[in-house]
Amino acid sequence: MIVGKIKIKIHIPWSHSLKEKRMVVKSICAKIRNRFNVSIAEVEEQDTHKIIVLGVSYVTTDNAQADSIADHVVNFIESNTEGDIFNIEREIV
Repeated sequence: MIVGKIKIKIHIPWSHSLKEKRMVVKSICAKIRNRFNVSIAEVEEQDTHKIIVLGVSYVTTDNAQADSIADHVVNFIESNTEGDIFNIEREIV
């Protein structure tokens, strides 16, 4: 069993309130959950309205598939978010 996790930091400079940020977070999380069948949540910076930190975790059977899932999730977020991803941390255990 292989467990993968990703921590993605996104800067959304156009957000002026926590309400705007939470709308973006909820949208991203719902899309990722439905498309990739992974666990995703906002894990840090909940009180900062311009920074989103998402944690994604998943279980698979081999390292190649774990890398593939991580790549697909990151690419999906990049293409479906107006914010700028400025940090990605990956870990496979």
